[in-house]
Amino acid sequence: MAQKFGNSRWVKEGWLDNRVGGCVVGRITFAVIGAVDLYLKGNFRGEIAGKAIRFNNPGFEDDDMAGHVIGDMENPQIGEVNLISFDPHPNLAPHPYIEWFSIQKNHYRIELQPQDARILSDGEAQALDRDSQALRDKLSSQVRSTRDREDSDWV
Repeated sequence: MAQKFGNSRWVKEGWLDNRVGGCVVGRITFAVIGAVDLYLKGNFRGEIAGKAIRFNNPGFEDDDMAGHVIGDMENPQIGEVNLISFDPHPNLAPHPYIEWFSIQKNHYRIELQPQDARILSDGEAQALDRDSQALRDKLSSQVRSTRDREDSDWV
């Protein structure tokens, strides 16, 4: 399965932390499902590399269709970063882009408007230290490569 979350309308808010190299942890709130913890192998790219980010989607919709499409999403999400950047492609306008593969061979992609995400200040990022470390401690033993995955079919 692959999922772009429609126009990201089923993504409410979240935070991601890449302050420990080779590891992205965080929590994203989805329609119907609620908060989903993440542990992804890999790093952010560009100006957000080694930083923590927070995002909020003003276009969020908590509709019934979300349950049919993403209701069986793995929780927690364990996998591997494909690309997480605020400037994902030179031919596109910069925008927050979050894409990963889960160890269950699912492909997820979230695209937001530029104003919907920001890099956290050092003080704001430090406020995540306890939660970030708890996710690393709890989920790191479950991580394995997703490189043996077969090509995904987009939904």
